[in-house]
Amino acid sequence: MPVPPMTNILCAALAVLGLSSSIAHADDIESGLWKITTRIRNGDGPPGPPMASSKCLTAEQTHDVAKTFSPVASTINSKCAPIERSFADRKLSWKLVCKGQLDMELTGDFNFDSPRHYSATVTTKAAMGGVPMANSQNMLEAERVSDCP
Repeated sequence: MPVPPMTNILCAALAVLGLSSSIAHADDIESGLWKITTRIRNGDGPPGPPMASSKCLTAEQTHDVAKTFSPVASTINSKCAPIERSFADRKLSWKLVCKGQLDMELTGDFNFDSPRHYSATVTTKAAMGGVPMANSQNMLEAERVSDCP
């Protein structure tokens, strides 16, 4: 079977990641519209330029940040181990490992330093047939900017 193009591998990684976005108690972060600035580092290279996006977090999502900011395993031809996750002192860490046609390891470290700000690093490593396909870090800075439209 031919190896899919790199974009397909990265799309598969993002599908597995499936980050929604939340935390553990209503007073940990505020619901509303969040501006997220992401810088991506591929391999050992320098981070790329910042990319801005936004996400509206509902009160329901902010009641359970561990669930909202953790990946959801959804793969084809790979099997994922149960996610390893810890949430303490406003810090969330998780690790998801999938093996099969695409071997992947995703790790996330989130620091919810205030009800209106968090930073995070999400690392993706993927290989197919022992050939490395992805090795990247997404570095995130997020701040609440307003109520949702």
